[in-house]
Amino acid sequence: MPKSISGFSKLTKSKKIDWIIATYFLNNSEAERIIKQYWNSDEKLQQLHDEFIENTITNFYLPFGVAPNFLINGNIYTIPMAIEESSVIAAASKAAKFWLERGGFKAEVINTIKTGQVHFTFNGDPKKIQNYFEFIKPKLIDDVFPITKNMEARNGGVLEIVLVNKTHLLPDYYQIEAKFETLDAMGANFINSCLEQFATTFKDGATTYDGFSNDENTIDIVMSILSNYVPECLVRAEVSCPIEALNEDIHIHPKEFARKFLQAINIAAIEPYRAVTHNKGIMNGVDAVVLATGNDFRAVEAGVHAYASRSGNYTSLTQASVVDGIFNFSIEIPLAIGTVGGLTRLHPMAKIALELLGKPTAKELMKITAVAGLAQNFAAIRSLITTGIQQGHMKMHLMNILNEFNASGDEKTQLVAHFKSNVVSHSSVEAALEKLRN
Repeated sequence: MPKSISGFSKLTKSKKIDWIIATYFLNNSEAERIIKQYWNSDEKLQQLHDEFIENTITNFYLPFGVAPNFLINGNIYTIPMAIEESSVIAAASKAAKFWLERGGFKAEVINTIKTGQVHFTFNGDPKKIQNYFEFIKPKLIDDVFPITKNMEARNGGVLEIVLVNKTHLLPDYYQIEAKFETLDAMGANFINSCLEQFATTFKDGATTYDGFSNDENTIDIVMSILSNYVPECLVRAEVSCPIEALNEDIHIHPKEFARKFLQAINIAAIEPYRAVTHNKGIMNGVDAVVLATGNDFRAVEAGVHAYASRSGNYTSLTQASVVDGIFNFSIEIPLAIGTVGGLTRLHPMAKIALELLGKPTAKELMKITAVAGLAQNFAAIRSLITTGIQQGHMKMHLMNILNEFNASGDEKTQLVAHFKSNVVSHSSVEAALEKLRN
C-alpha cells in the first residue's frame, strides 16, 4: 500500500517523478522513459507548459487536426479541432463538404451576457435589506470602477446588478446578481474580481447603515463567484436546403431521409437516454474547437447541459423541420468563450488555432464553434438513419486497433485494403491480423 507524502509540491519535478515511479511502478525504467519522452526538447516551451498547472511531471498530448471547407456566413473556414476520438474530424469534414454545395452554414450571436452572484445570508426584515441594497448600489458600481474601467472603455463591464431574495428556498439566503459584458475575453477572472469587490463594499457598508437595527446589520458573505450557466450568452447556427437537394446518399431517397431525420430529432427531444448521446455528439465538435483554441471546455460542457435541462427535462440541443419543401436544421447553445486572456494567448497551439481561423473575435468564435457542433450532429444523425454509426466509426477506428496489435506498415496497408469491404470489429481485426501473420 503506497504511503502518503508531505511537501510533495515543494519537490523539484525530477524528485516528484522519482517518488511516483518508486512508489507506483514495478517497471521503473519503462515508466520513467514514457514520462520523459513526452517532454518538449525546447526547454523554454516545456517550462511554459510546466507552469500552466501545479505538480507537472510531463505533457499529455491530444491530436490536433483540422476540418476544411466550412462555409459560414459566406466565408470559408478550416476549423482546428483537438480531440482523441476517431471519426469526429472526418464526420465534421464530410458534413462541411455536403453543406458547402448547398449554401453553407448561417450563424448569429443572439446575446453575450454573463452572470455572477454574491451569495449571502441576512436574518432581518426583507424590506430593510432591499432598501439597503438600493442605498449602497451606486457605491457598489463606483468601487469596482478600477477593475472595470478598461472594459468600460471598450463598451463592456457591469451591465446590471439586482438583489434576489431566495429565502423561500433557503432560510435567510439572498444574492446580489450581476450581469456582465466581457467582450473578447471569457471573463472569469474579471467577473470574479468584480464580485469580490461587491461583497466587500456590501458587507462593510452595512456596519454604518442606519436603516438596520442593532441585530439586523450582520450580513454573512458565503461566496462570490461567476456562473457557468450562461443562458443569455447564446449563439444560433443553421443549414437549410430544398428536400430534393438531400440527394447525395445512395442508401436513401431524399424525402425518406428528411422524414427519418426529423423523427430522429423528435426522439432526442423527448427521450433523455437518446438526448444525452445526441448532445454528446454535438459536444464532440464543440469541445474539440474549444480545446484547440485554449478555452475552458468543462465550463462550456456544464453550461450547455444545464441549458439542455432548462425546461425541467433533459432534451436535445438541435431542431429540425420541413416547411414548404425546405429542410432546416439548427442549433442554439450557450457558449461563454474568448479569444483573449487565459491560455488563448499563452498556449502556442491555441495561438496557431486562432490565427488559422483569421484571429476571430469572441462572437465570431462562438459562431464557428456552434457550427462545428451542428455539423457533427448532422453527420451522426445521417449515419444513424442510413448505414448505421458503426460502419463509418469503426473504419476510422481501424488504425487504433492495428496499433494496439503493433501492426507493421505493410500489415496496415494490407488490412486497410481488406476492411474496405469487410466489417470492422476488434475480434475481426485480430483474426485477420493473425491469419496474415501465419
